[in-house]
Amino acid sequence: MLTPQNESFLILIADDDAFIRMQLRLILEQEGYQVTEGVNGRDALMLYERLHPDMVLLDAIMPEMDGFECCVELQTFSRSSYTPVLMITGLDDQASVDRAFAVGAADYVTKPIHWAVLRQRVRRLLQQSRLHRQLEVANQELQRLASVDGLTQVANRRCFDEQLEHEWQRAARSQSYTPNGSNPLSLILCDVDLFKQYNDTYGHQAGDHCLQQVAEVIAKSVKRPADLTARYGGEEFAILLPETNSLGAGWVAAQIVAQIQRLNIPHTGSPTGYVTLSAGVATIDFCSEVCSQQLITLADMALYEAKQAGRNRVSTHLEIKSSMTQPTPKTI
Repeated sequence: MLTPQNESFLILIADDDAFIRMQLRLILEQEGYQVTEGVNGRDALMLYERLHPDMVLLDAIMPEMDGFECCVELQTFSRSSYTPVLMITGLDDQASVDRAFAVGAADYVTKPIHWAVLRQRVRRLLQQSRLHRQLEVANQELQRLASVDGLTQVANRRCFDEQLEHEWQRAARSQSYTPNGSNPLSLILCDVDLFKQYNDTYGHQAGDHCLQQVAEVIAKSVKRPADLTARYGGEEFAILLPETNSLGAGWVAAQIVAQIQRLNIPHTGSPTGYVTLSAGVATIDFCSEVCSQQLITLADMALYEAKQAGRNRVSTHLEIKSSMTQPTPKTI
């Protein structure tokens, strides 16, 4: 039965029997599928890698590389979990059936082929594959939504906490291979200055829009794939910078503070007359004597220092290595 959906599917046939291939092609094309052919397992692998078919029909017994061996090799391709393999075999003993499923086949039919059965199994496997892909996309979207702050569209606090622990463990593993190496991990905590007064003056809707603009500036300032921008809570944001020393992190923070001021968002309650940002920077060169929570504590201390020094500025702590004795903050 031809449908617009069938026309979008490409099916790869691998069989050394030219007559069987012709029959399979005619049946499948009548159903509206596109078809490509190979004469053995090696052909099937090359065609699979080049064309990315939606389904593979494999003859079990072929020269050079049989269907069982080919099916094993297909499982190594990145798209294989979405591509069902239907084994076509003249072997109907239990051992051959078990082997077909063991090597990754989704189903099998025996020769001589019952064409009505083949049609139904092809249709069912393709429908299952499509549903599998749709479910995978839906799950990925749910995971993304679970990690994103709804207002600002940057990472949320949960995502930040998970990423911080991930980077900490990664640094620990790296340290075990390079005991004398440097594994700096930097954190910037930044806070919109006098944000409560902004909300009181302009209203919460304007406050939300302000946070969205601030988040956009911060996210655009952090460009490496491993870096993370997150809404830490309320009007506070966190930027996690792996393999970044205090000098580099301080430069990033200073750029962000300057760009927020250049937004020129009016704020009559601010000494500057505009919305500004304060930032605290902390860096830890990984060692076993400290934990990830101490990095947050140091950044929070630096942020407090920036607030106390007059806001609209960056305060940074010197890199902490083996000692956690009172670090000296310095204000930029």
